[in-house]
Amino acid sequence: MSAELLLQARAGDRQAFAALVEPHRGELQVHCYRMLGSLQDAEDAVQETLLSAWLGLEGFEGRSSIRTWLYRIATNRCLNLLRSSSRRPVPAEPATSGRPEPTHLGEVLWLQPYPDALLDSVPDQTPGPEARYESREAISLAFVTAVQLLPPNQRAVLLLRDVLGYRASEAAELLGLTEGAVTNALRRARASMDSARSAGPPPPAPRSDEEQALLDRFLVAFTELDVDALVALMTDDVWVRMPPLPFEYQGRAAAHRFFTAVSGDVRRFDRMVPIRANGQPAWGEYLRDAVSGRLRLAGVLVIGLAGDQICDLARFETSVAPYFGLPRTLD
Repeated sequence: MSAELLLQARAGDRQAFAALVEPHRGELQVHCYRMLGSLQDAEDAVQETLLSAWLGLEGFEGRSSIRTWLYRIATNRCLNLLRSSSRRPVPAEPATSGRPEPTHLGEVLWLQPYPDALLDSVPDQTPGPEARYESREAISLAFVTAVQLLPPNQRAVLLLRDVLGYRASEAAELLGLTEGAVTNALRRARASMDSARSAGPPPPAPRSDEEQALLDRFLVAFTELDVDALVALMTDDVWVRMPPLPFEYQGRAAAHRFFTAVSGDVRRFDRMVPIRANGQPAWGEYLRDAVSGRLRLAGVLVIGLAGDQICDLARFETSVAPYFGLPRTLD
């Protein structure tokens, strides 16, 4: 069937081409998201990948599967974007504007969350024999953030080898590198990722009773602005982040200072609409407008869990809301 579709596509049949490539669109988007850290950029990269595949169909010799061929195009497209990218830190407010001094100034300011609804639509793919990361960890915000700090070639090699499970020879062919170069890049990438990897316990199963019990406690503390109760739920090395602002706070003491400083200047959220992002619990935050009386979207919050504690809080601007189907206003 694929051979017949390929012949039809080469003859200019766009429906045949769509039948060949559409089954892989979702996983290609996840791959590009891991490479780029931005869902918007990933969507653009996939569109350009499929256009390149359509225009270059005559050059497909069939020595690999359509899926591997598309991964080659997508990975190299992402590498070209990364090498030519002029991503610069977003001009930010001074740290003195209502916030304590941050622990760090983050570098991954373009980071966006990835809706679980899109992950659910991706067909299950058995990773190759070389995979080292489980699919859940490999889509987490912590993993994607750490990947963004790798140089482009190391990033591509790590994802192809340790997430998708390609062999060294296959990754080398995909990237146009020698096996030695792939092995060296992978060794350096693994060292960087291992140093960033949390040693904490695994999170509870999604939507389990254990997870829900923790989320219920978190929501009470968070919406009531009970800083002591909120920080008591956190790990010792918890991270508080707010892309695209660079301010990052690590550790319970820093988190306590941050939430104490902002609690006097923010209103309690009137509604938290549950969603899921990157395999993690998340919410759309809504405040009631004093004039219209309607609830207005104020942000998107994603948290990471380690055992029965919170290890990461990341708050994003409302620009990511459409990806989650969150309306701007609610009655």
